Parts: sequence; structure tokens; C-alpha cells
Amino acid sequence: MVERPDDRPEHDPRRAELADRLAVVRKRIAAAAGEAGRSGNLPSLIVVTKFHPAADIRRLAALGVTDVGENRDQEAAAKALELADLKLAWHFVGQLQTKKARSVARYAAAVHSVDRPQLVDALAKAVRNEMDSSGRAQLECFIQVSLEDDDGGTHRGGAAPADVPLLAERIAGADGLKLAGVMAVAPLGAPPGPAFEKLAAVSALLVAAHPGAGAISAGMSQDLEAAIKFGATHLRIGSDILGSRPAVG
Repeated sequence: MVERPDDRPEHDPRRAELADRLAVVRKRIAAAAGEAGRSGNLPSLIVVTKFHPAADIRRLAALGVTDVGENRDQEAAAKALELADLKLAWHFVGQLQTKKARSVARYAAAVHSVDRPQLVDALAKAVRNEMDSSGRAQLECFIQVSLEDDDGGTHRGGAAPADVPLLAERIAGADGLKLAGVMAVAPLGAPPGPAFEKLAAVSALLVAAHPGAGAISAGMSQDLEAAIKFGATHLRIGSDILGSRPAVG
């Protein structure tokens, strides 16, 4: 039986927990935006729901969440199908294999991890097919930028900043795709501020060539304040809202 949360908050402790966590995160966002002089320009909140059940997403939707993020296609596709009655925008935020483009094009409003020309081509083809068969809208594409230095550290994925202009041209010229902006994950073991400042500079160069591509997807639970300081327009928050991953088995 598919779990459906009780609509009455007093009968659903998990909904109350999510409401409290969501309120705390929204206060952090508002405070950080105020510090950055952005009180009237809050970034969009994408709640990353990987490994958590569809019932939690249903609870979040009842609490006003409209944007959810997933990083595994198999899990995302199943949840999107189960929750098709909800008006949610699905954001694919993980590394994406080209062979998964067709599946992702069926449910995703945005892909935040476009990092190579082959993926651009695969997504464009898949989205065009979906437009013909189901009339879906354009797919928003964020170019994932690597912010690591070549020092042998753990690599978080993404294209080199020097490769962003060519990827941007390829996305902008592809029917069915919309160039949204850039995305990055702060390097492990280093302060996030300098990395997000670097991303802001990459974004500025992109916007100079593509004025409509000013979105910056950056900031997670541990570094959202730094991301907001350097212009993040989309935050990807998971654990601070949903808590620890549920036990498997």
C-alpha cells in the first residue's frame, strides 16, 4: 500500500517535523538574503529529496514546497509518476548519463548538471521527442561548473570554467532546451566563499553573452549563506529539511 500522509497535522508527526525544519531553513535564507542586501530577492528553494519516500514529498507540497530535486533517475522517475497529481517542478541535480536523457526528459523541468556536449545533444533529442508526443515545455539547463583547483583533491564534477562558453552556445542553439545559467558544488574541505565568488564571475561572463542566463544554482544545507552572498538564485537543500537518510531494509 502506498503511504499517504494524513491531511490533519496533529495526526502526522512527520509533517510537523518537516514544517519545523522548513521554517528554520526559510529563516536562514531570509537572514542571509538580508545580510547580502537581497531582502526583496530571495533565491528559490529546491528541496532535495533523494532517498526519502514520496510521502515526504507529498507532505512538503502541502507545506508549500513546489520545487524538488533528485539525483538518481530511477528514483526520480518513480516518484514523479506516483506524485503526478501534484503541481511540482522536478529538478535533476545529479550526474547524468546520456543514456538516461530520454527518461529525464519525461518528468524534469530542469537539469542542473549539464557538463559536456554529448549530454546537451542527448537531452535536446529527448526533449524534442517529448514535445512532439506530450507537448512538454522547454527543459531548463544549468551548466555545472567545476570549482576545484587541479590539486589532486576530490572532484565534485562539472565542466572547466573555460569550457562554459562553448557549452552555453550549444545549449542556446538547441531546440527544446533553455539556457538557465550555471550550477556548482563547493569543493570539499575548503571554505565555500571563494568558490562561490569564482562561480559568480563565471556567471557574469555567461550573462554578458547570454543575458537571459543569469540563474546560479549553488548552496546546500551547510553553505547556503555563502551561496546567497555571492548571488545564488537557486538553493538545493536536503538534510536540513528532511533529516538523515531513512534506514534501508
